[in-house]
Parts: sequence; C-alpha cells; structure tokens
Amino acid sequence: MSRLVTLFTGQWADLPFEEVCRRASEWGFDGLEVACSGDHLDVWAAAEDDAYLASKQETLARYGLEVYAISNHLTGQAVCDDPIDARHQGILSARTWGDGDPEGVRQRAAEELKVTAVAARRLGAKVVTGFTGSKIWKYVAMFPPASEDMIADGYADFARRFNPIMDAFEDNGVRFALEVHPSEIAYDYWTTKATLEAIGHREVFGLNFDPSHMNWQQLDAAGFLVDFADRIYHVHCKDSKRRFNGRNAPLGSHLPWGDPRRGWDFVSAGRGDCDWEALFRTINAIGYDGPVSVEWEDAGMERFVGAPQALQFVRDNWLVPPTAAFDSAFSNR
Repeated sequence: MSRLVTLFTGQWADLPFEEVCRRASEWGFDGLEVACSGDHLDVWAAAEDDAYLASKQETLARYGLEVYAISNHLTGQAVCDDPIDARHQGILSARTWGDGDPEGVRQRAAEELKVTAVAARRLGAKVVTGFTGSKIWKYVAMFPPASEDMIADGYADFARRFNPIMDAFEDNGVRFALEVHPSEIAYDYWTTKATLEAIGHREVFGLNFDPSHMNWQQLDAAGFLVDFADRIYHVHCKDSKRRFNGRNAPLGSHLPWGDPRRGWDFVSAGRGDCDWEALFRTINAIGYDGPVSVEWEDAGMERFVGAPQALQFVRDNWLVPPTAAFDSAFSNR
C-alpha cells in the first residue's frame, strides 16, 4: 500500500498551471492541492463555467494527476480579519477587494469561500484547506491586555461569519480544514479547542495539520494529532527550525524569511526540528488515510531541487501501517 503524496501549488503560482502539473508528474507526485492563485484555479469559473472546468480536468488527466484538495487560504484570511488593510489588497482578487470597505471585503470573502465549496465538488476534491483570519489576533501578547469579553466576542464573530460558510460546504459534501497558524482564530492548542467549541464542533469544520507552525511555538505536534484525531482532514509536510541564540526571538523581529537573524525559519522536511518519524507513526495511529501535501517554503534551497527531494523524504519515511491481518495476529499472541 502506498501513501498519496501531493504538491501544494501555492508557492508555485508564478508558474502556469500546466507547467506545475508537468513538473509534479515528472517528479512523481500523485496529485495536487490546488491553490486559488495565479492561473491555477479561479473558483468562480470552476463553479460556473463548464468549459473552464473541463480544461482544468483535461490538463490534470494529461499528466496523470488528481486534485485531492483546494486551498483558498488567502480569501479565508479576509473573512474575520480586523483590521482589513493594504496587506489584504495584495492577496485578494480585485473582485473580492472591491472598493476596500472592510466589512464589504469580509462579506465578499465569505461569499467566495462558499463558491469554493462548489468548485471543489465539481473538481472532485473533498477538502478545502484555508485560513479564517481573526478579529482578536491583534490582541496576542499586546498591552494593555484584552478583556475576557473582547476575546469571547472574537470567537462569536468567527462563528457568526463561518457558520453560513459551513452550511454551503455541507450542501456540497465538502469539508473545510483550517490550518492552525499564527494570525488565525486557532493558532495553538487551546485556541483550537476554543474554535471548535465556538462553531459547535460541526463535523464539516476540521483541521489542516502542519507541524512547522507548532514547532516554532514549541508545542507537542504529535500530542496535538492524538487529541484532535477526529478533526485531522488534511496534512501539510514542511519543517521549521528554531534558531534561538540569545538574540534571535520567536516572533521573527519583522525580518524577512530566510534572514539568519530570525529566531526560526521554514526548511525542507527532515532538515528541521519536527520529529517526522513520531509524526508519521502518530498519523497512522489515529487512522488518517488522506494525502500528505508537500508545501515548499524553504528560502535557503532551490525549489526545483527541494520539492522532489521532499517527495522522496516522505516516500522513504512515511511508515505504512500494518495490515489488519498483522494487527489480528499480533493481538492474539
């Protein structure tokens, strides 16, 4: 039994979709996690235009690839964020940005996420990965401290905005997988618990597991997998490395990616501080049987070399779980 390994196309959006498909196929990836960036996927067209949809499907078929997930992280970020500013204009489509009125941006972003569920269904993807944004991330480690009422209002705001989106996902038989990540409503262990509680533990709303973001926060990523086992709907494979030396700090000091003065950075899988053997064993133990998606963000390594190396790392290290017959024989010893 082989594990499915996909390539997340978000870091390849500067290249035409067909070129990314060709390279992914040549490297040996099983499929893609297609980002709504560049010319890779226009969700409105995929939801409404049969010819556009057929063209994407033909390109995928030509290279023997499947779409296992769609990523719309950038649009999801704008649903709950406060403030909405020039940073968002740089990541959103002109259609979603509109006139830039903050509440209008949030509402248009919510509508685009609903359409993303339709596009996913039509493409055959069962999961949409993404962000939520957060009304209260701006209060993290800030002074003066936020009150309990302000924090509670942030979770209520998230639930009010995301419940109608999740209704659309349920209607289309597609699940949403939030990537637990700095700047989201869920960014660590306890905020993930609070987020799931806020949305009523709806089955359609789950998690995209990416241990690199937990590593820099010094969280137990394997323990997170165990405690949220029933909510792991997708897995990202990238690594991160902490570089704390008395000067470099966890928050990054507003320095660019790859700057050696940062306290942490993303690196190629297997070259950082994530314990991938423990993670792969735990992923098997919790019964996750979906793909692992290679997300390439190593600023210190050429991506055309690194991405196929990351694929090989997963192939070499993702331990295939034992067969049911072995389990039965072992338990009867």
